[in-house]
Amino acid sequence: MVTVRTREVSQLGLGAMRAETSAGHGSAAVRKVLETELRAARARGAQEPVVVDVGGGSGVWAVPFAAAGCRVTVVEPSLDALATLERRAAEDGVSDRITVVADDSDALADHVRPGTADLVLAHSLLEVVDDPRRTVDAIVEATAPGGAVSVLVANRHAAVLHRALTGRLVEARELLSQPDGVCAGDSETVLRRFDVDRLTTLLAEAGLTVETVRGDGVVSEIVTPEDTESWENDLAEFEAVAAGAAPLRDIAARLHALARVPR
Repeated sequence: MVTVRTREVSQLGLGAMRAETSAGHGSAAVRKVLETELRAARARGAQEPVVVDVGGGSGVWAVPFAAAGCRVTVVEPSLDALATLERRAAEDGVSDRITVVADDSDALADHVRPGTADLVLAHSLLEVVDDPRRTVDAIVEATAPGGAVSVLVANRHAAVLHRALTGRLVEARELLSQPDGVCAGDSETVLRRFDVDRLTTLLAEAGLTVETVRGDGVVSEIVTPEDTESWENDLAEFEAVAAGAAPLRDIAARLHALARVPR
């Protein structure tokens, strides 16, 4: 039986998002893109933008979006993740802005009316679903004309490069040659990885207009920190520039695409 729970969230704003390291959470650069999209949604007349977080997990995106004045629906099958989401929301005080749906992404149409979402998030989702095209089609159906879709996926070229740099050359060669960018015995629980062409083709074939594709985590997960006061700021500034430079973007740990449903 599908359960739907509503919880309240305090007013924090996206900038106060807790630090997280999971690939699904993205970097400060991803947050800036989404903050810009919220402003665009309000400019289109959505005073309380409707956000749908598909596979939203423990609410690392949902809570700050709700705090920023959005109405958020999280579709997530893991009851453990939803329990964490409820605790996170409770810690921040309640405001009745988050609707939690315990279900798979395939059931999105059962819980979100077509053409109603100003922004749909699919972060670390397309790597693990059985049918990425079916999932993207459902996301497009839920998104309002002019609304945006934010997709964050694991980058196959980054996986190849990281294995090669650590001497795992046979595994790196296999990852490079396999169509889905995974190999037998892969320790990560993903069914596929993407490169820029595969990601943009998937989104475009579903009827989306791809506006930007940027890298997320170009070097931040492999570089050795320096013991200087400016190091973290220097790294953030480098990542912000490198994320949009095609040769560097293409080897980032993740790819972040922002696409739009035509009006």
